Amino acid sequence: MKTPVVWSWIAAFAMLALLPLLPEPIGTPFHIELGAKVAIMAIFALSLQLLVGYTGLVSLGHAAFFGFAAYTVALLAPSSDAGNGWLLLGAAVGASTLLALLIGSLVMRTRGIYFIMVTLAFAQLVYFIVHDTRYFGGSDGTYIYFKPEFTLMGWPLVDLDQPRQFYWFTLAMLALTVGSLALLLRSRLGHALVGIKHNEQRMRAAGYATTAYKLASFVIGGAFAGLAGFLYAAQHGYVNPELLSWHKSGDALLMVILGGLGSLAGAVVGAASFVLLAEWFQDLTKHWQLLMGSFIIGLVALLPQGIAGGVVHLCRRRTPSSLRHAESARPHPDDIDKQALPLSPAPPGAGSHQA
Repeated sequence: MKTPVVWSWIAAFAMLALLPLLPEPIGTPFHIELGAKVAIMAIFALSLQLLVGYTGLVSLGHAAFFGFAAYTVALLAPSSDAGNGWLLLGAAVGASTLLALLIGSLVMRTRGIYFIMVTLAFAQLVYFIVHDTRYFGGSDGTYIYFKPEFTLMGWPLVDLDQPRQFYWFTLAMLALTVGSLALLLRSRLGHALVGIKHNEQRMRAAGYATTAYKLASFVIGGAFAGLAGFLYAAQHGYVNPELLSWHKSGDALLMVILGGLGSLAGAVVGAASFVLLAEWFQDLTKHWQLLMGSFIIGLVALLPQGIAGGVVHLCRRRTPSSLRHAESARPHPDDIDKQALPLSPAPPGAGSHQA
């Protein structure tokens, strides 16, 4: 990301960090918990944005990694004491990463609608294994009686039982996710992923092992989904099979579409919009899904580029024509420099590039 964009992210996170310190009726426990939920869902949406928005892999099974990580926390956490947060976090992310590697290695040869259906099928397979197995608690799910404990040299580093500290912890994890994905997308791997999205055949002809690159994107997305799953389990203290269902994957996909494809800010904005609108609509009527569906249809009709993309488009229209021509000569700060994609042909005998 360029310097102005970096400072914009820093300013946004700084303002969000002030939420628990604001007086009522804003800085209440309800709003702090809601803010943590938004941050968790934003991490989940960002993990899918890497696949859909930057690699062109539309997955309807992404919730499998989210829910599997949450179940990993629930199964490994002690029932009589707080578990080691570092170990549980590593186990949750590691489990989701391994599951993504296993599923990804099996589905990566498919494309288009077949990829969507196969990812959905594998996610439903994991869902029914969890749903029908007594070890996982069956359809009733299972509880986490104590929040994980994060210590450093024997000293408590963060107390997740405190709503404010939990909110700041989730916000820090969101900042870590945004920073990590931004660095990844500016790297050689990120440029290759965007090149695969726009023209996979050309990338393959240039000597790139596109299947390996897509698998890397799939696994990295699964790892960040696992991070979101860990935070969800720590916040709610309860997990059930619905966390792995295709409905949860659909929610993540809607967040990405709402915010805008191919934008880190779009994933965050889409997650915040989805969570906040769901809370508001549920207060209005028990048929809140009808309102949510109508809103999404109207938004897609009015802003095909999503909320973030629509805002950028409006800002560009308001700029003078001379500045607009200058802006058109360079990419959007939050996007990958598509002109810098490594598409030059590989020299003879160089072999295929690996992820």
